[in-house]
Amino acid sequence: MTTARIVGWAHSRFGKTEYPDTEALMASVAAPALRHAGVAADQVDGIFVGVWNGGFSKQEFQGALVGMVDGDLASVPSVRLENACSTGSAAIYAAMDFIESGRGRVALVIGAEKMTAVPTERVGDILLGGSYRKEEANVDGGFAGVFGGIAQSYFQRYGDRSEELAMIAAKNHANAVENPYAHVRKDLGFDFCNQISEKNPLVAGPLRRTDCSLVSDGAAALVLADEQVAATLHRAIGFRARANVNDVFALSRRQDMLAFDGPRRAWQEALTRSGLTLEDLSFVETHDCFTIAELLEYEAMGLAKQGEGYRVVRDGTTTKGGRLPVNPSGGLKAKGHPIGATGVSMHVTAAMQLMGEAEGIQVPDAKLAAVFNMGGAAVTNYVSILERVK
Repeated sequence: MTTARIVGWAHSRFGKTEYPDTEALMASVAAPALRHAGVAADQVDGIFVGVWNGGFSKQEFQGALVGMVDGDLASVPSVRLENACSTGSAAIYAAMDFIESGRGRVALVIGAEKMTAVPTERVGDILLGGSYRKEEANVDGGFAGVFGGIAQSYFQRYGDRSEELAMIAAKNHANAVENPYAHVRKDLGFDFCNQISEKNPLVAGPLRRTDCSLVSDGAAALVLADEQVAATLHRAIGFRARANVNDVFALSRRQDMLAFDGPRRAWQEALTRSGLTLEDLSFVETHDCFTIAELLEYEAMGLAKQGEGYRVVRDGTTTKGGRLPVNPSGGLKAKGHPIGATGVSMHVTAAMQLMGEAEGIQVPDAKLAAVFNMGGAAVTNYVSILERVK
């Protein structure tokens, strides 16, 4: 069986953009990704699009929009994937399955979202679609309220970790300063992130505005090819391992919602398949939709015991100069979180690092990378371990 390789990519600036819709956003990255890969449009065998939508746009059937970009892509089979905040990773994995099954040799994957054209109060309700509405639709604060409740429960069990959450936010904002694609390129500092103020109010539970990821527009694309095609191209990033694990949708039906059991099992599966440990990794791009999520993910990946993620923050392990840098891109917190683009962006950012092409945010001598992307409150969980093979 052949193995799919990442052979090229493109990434838009995240934030409030001039692009009017996802069609324009996808057009901004499709051709550049193909050029970066050295692949012509008529070589593409399948198109896989990740768009959450859920009410951000009246336009559905968005897998077909890529065919509007280039006449040579119009007749290529295309499909749209949706898996909440892990929509982009779902599109990548579907494209990999397409190639590794032998159905095609080259695939174009695009993740995109246009979020800022919708009123803020509407955004909150759309994002609640990523929760189990039968039980969680009336949570105060929308989807932030779901994670605000998780943070509150964590604090009640393990102690107030507001300072550590502020340290995570400050770390990720500092990392994003030199990221040319980031939504916010400003070092906010620990003091600002730690203080409740007019500019940094409480949003939900103990979570402040700086603990929450941003409402962003953006797109990212990557090109996948089988091993034989990849061998003829300029670059190739391989998947040492990949894993996708689900947990129960409703938080109320989990044995312990603070255990982040789905992420834990996904990490264990990926590390076992790869034959690696965390100590082998050069860096991690993880899903910090809220700072409490990054803290819990430290515990799920095995950097700390449950309830002791704060130690990882305090000792500097996950800083850019630490033992295992986490979110050198700035993460969702500062780079931005256009839902459908996020998983693709995380993989593109990791690939850039491994090729030494991560302008401004390069981790020195990066050899092995891990990406963790989740949908909902750790409902669907993807872990990819990547390495340069060419």
